[in-house]
Amino acid sequence: MRKARIIYVAAAIVLLAAEFAIGLFAHDRFIRPYFGDVLIVILLYVMVRIFFPRKMPFLSLGILLFAILTEVTQCIPLVDVLGIHNRFLRVVMGTSFAWGDLVAYFAGSLINFAQDQWILRKSGAR
Repeated sequence: MRKARIIYVAAAIVLLAAEFAIGLFAHDRFIRPYFGDVLIVILLYVMVRIFFPRKMPFLSLGILLFAILTEVTQCIPLVDVLGIHNRFLRVVMGTSFAWGDLVAYFAGSLINFAQDQWILRKSGAR
């Protein structure tokens, strides 16, 4: 179990660094909006798995539903309704709805499922 946690911590650090790099240096129409969304779903997943390393069969689905809910709140737009002007919070919560983001979240969730199977097999945790 400890080995699985170490793997999840390492994965979270790498993914967080990638997200920061994308946020700071990628100013395009694919990497930042879509690849970043795929990675954020994976990052959320591995962060939860640090604390709960045992197999959780519905975690991927739960993270996907959370991401979809977050995207749907951008239709309102919730950040404006709540009067949030802090730039960091606006980026985290999002300010505009996009169907492509939902596809990216789904792709990230599929990757979560596959990588989880691989990590659990490699670490010997079940």
